[in-house]
Amino acid sequence: RAWPCASLVCCYPELKPIQSINAHPSNCICIKFDPMGKYFATGSADALVSLWDVDELVCVRCFSRLDWPVRTLSFSHDGKMLASASEDHFIDIAEVETGEKLWEVQCESPTFTVAWHPKRPLLAFACDDKDGKYDSSREAGTVKLFGLPNDS
Repeated sequence: RAWPCASLVCCYPELKPIQSINAHPSNCICIKFDPMGKYFATGSADALVSLWDVDELVCVRCFSRLDWPVRTLSFSHDGKMLASASEDHFIDIAEVETGEKLWEVQCESPTFTVAWHPKRPLLAFACDDKDGKYDSSREAGTVKLFGLPNDS
C-alpha cells in the first residue's frame, strides 16, 4: 500500500533526514504540536486526524468524526483538547487523552481555520460564510468564538 503522507524527521540544524513515518494513506494537509510537547497531530485528505507520540513516533489515536479532508487543527493551551475542522459544517473538539468527543460546534459553512486562545479554553474560528448574508460585492470575513460563558 502506498503512503503519500510520510512525515520526515530531520536533525537540527543540518536538517539531515533521520527517519520517515508513514502517517496517512492520503495527503497530509495540516500538522500541529501540542503546547506540552508530548504529541503532534496530523490532518489528512482521508478525513482522519492522527495523534502521534513525539518521543516514540507512534500513532496513539485516530479521530474519525469528520467526513471531509481535515483543513485545520489546534490544541488547547493546556494540551487537553484538540479541535479539528473541514468542509463538514461542524468543528470536532476531542479530549486528547481519550479521544472522546467533548463538543461538536455547529457551523453554517466549511471551516478554514481554528485556533485556541493561548491561556484560556476559548476557540476562534473562521468559516467560508460568504453565502449571501453579507455584501458579496466586497471582501469580508468573520471570526467566531466558542467557549464564551453562554456557549454550551
